[in-house]
Amino acid sequence: MIDASRGDAELLQSWTGRRLEGEPLAWITGLGTFLGHRIVVEPGVYVPRPQTERLARRSIELLPEPGLAADLCTGSGAIAVALGNAHPRARVVATDIDGRAVACAARNGVEVYQGHLADPLPEALFGRFDVVVAVVPYVPTGEMIFLPHDVRRYEPRRALDGGTDGTTLLEHAVVCGAQLLHPDGSLLLELGGTQDEALLPALCRARFSITSRVYDDDDDLRGIEATLG
Repeated sequence: MIDASRGDAELLQSWTGRRLEGEPLAWITGLGTFLGHRIVVEPGVYVPRPQTERLARRSIELLPEPGLAADLCTGSGAIAVALGNAHPRARVVATDIDGRAVACAARNGVEVYQGHLADPLPEALFGRFDVVVAVVPYVPTGEMIFLPHDVRRYEPRRALDGGTDGTTLLEHAVVCGAQLLHPDGSLLLELGGTQDEALLPALCRARFSITSRVYDDDDDLRGIEATLG
């Protein structure tokens, strides 16, 4: 934060006060870091999490060169940026329903469309994607109270609250993945708890099979990789 304030003591004091109130550091400085990339993160936009980096790394491994990838619920565009930088010959598109997030992702150089999940993407791309990755809201409504106080106070609820059991938008993302991917394409979803099991019926209906699960250092489930049959 000191480096970002560029020696402006008054600005640093203001930033320190905001941080002590719990405001996300990325909103204060206007920048975050994701997989080593500097990401513009504007106030009101979901801050990319380190826990998402493993899912992003796997999506990078799966994307051919050249290839086609979609980042649904992109937020600041962090995953799309990581994919694009790792695969400069690939086309990476992104969507978000929030106008502030769309503007922020565009500032990060992302080809981004405003709308719900796959809805705003060009129809000509449907059925052609190699990789679809989505970090949709998946926190169960009743568990929102257990999030850190500063997260609940500042960060957009619509980017976190996933409905009664947290799978409402995850199921929507499964349907969208089936529409976007070509056969053998890969869908990567961030989730937690036992949501992989709860999502199995939706995955089966959409002809997906789970090929791997992503865990963090505490062996907590952080995501799944599924292949379209």
